[in-house]
Amino acid sequence: MANLLSGKAVSAKALGSVATQTAELVASGGSQPTLAVILVGEDPASQIYVRNKHRACEQVGFHSLEFKLPVHAGQAALLSRVEELNANASVHGVLCQMPLPKGYDYDESAVQRAISPGKDVDAFHPYNTGLLSLGMPQFLPCTPMGVMELLRDAAIPLAGKEVVVLGRSNIVGKPMALLALAADATVTICHSRTKALAQITRRADVLIVAVGKPRFVTADMVQEGAVVVDVGVNRLSDGKVCGDVDFDTVAEKAAWITPVPGGCGPMTIAMLMQNTLRAAKLAQGDA
Repeated sequence: MANLLSGKAVSAKALGSVATQTAELVASGGSQPTLAVILVGEDPASQIYVRNKHRACEQVGFHSLEFKLPVHAGQAALLSRVEELNANASVHGVLCQMPLPKGYDYDESAVQRAISPGKDVDAFHPYNTGLLSLGMPQFLPCTPMGVMELLRDAAIPLAGKEVVVLGRSNIVGKPMALLALAADATVTICHSRTKALAQITRRADVLIVAVGKPRFVTADMVQEGAVVVDVGVNRLSDGKVCGDVDFDTVAEKAAWITPVPGGCGPMTIAMLMQNTLRAAKLAQGDA
């Protein structure tokens, strides 16, 4: 049976470190790190994510701001709010909770581009994605950074290993591949058009899955003793949550595996707190 890569345990350590650094920053006369979150509409899942971010801010000693816009507010009003927060020197991190409501002509890409790169703690702005691709990141995307932290905590090196990333999104797949490459792994990205998929995934020493399909990866797609990182979160018709990996069967074959929930999810929020602290330090010339 595989060992668990527990995001709950590792994120608790990461948040503890952020809290300590925040206290030191404020004690030395620095400003309290402040994260502003914009929520458009009343999507229940988005409300839960925003609430979790607010709780994490409280835990580490940040100031948390939340701005709610009605579902019909429109792109112009949303961009106006972003610009206000960009101009507010007391705000260090700005993010807009995604996805934006469907059917109201919102442009998520334009919103991400509107956030100041120095406050882009999600690391979605083209400036920050460009720096990442050059190997000189200002901020790292939170979920891929969380995966790397999980692997580091378990002393799982990537240098010389074959890493297969299943999924090519701008949020997880692409930046995840770049981080693994920077760690000296040999990286393959697979996607919906990949042929002979199982043959490729079975080569992986480390398989990172982010496809958004419940229990898509089965035991026959994984080599014996592999490390399997499941980034997916899928809500089933019965209300239960599962990942993109068939946990029960794959756990019998893998050496390490992330649970869902409790794996990558907690790490994403912890890394968001790290990025916000870094943004505050950068703004104060202390990074």
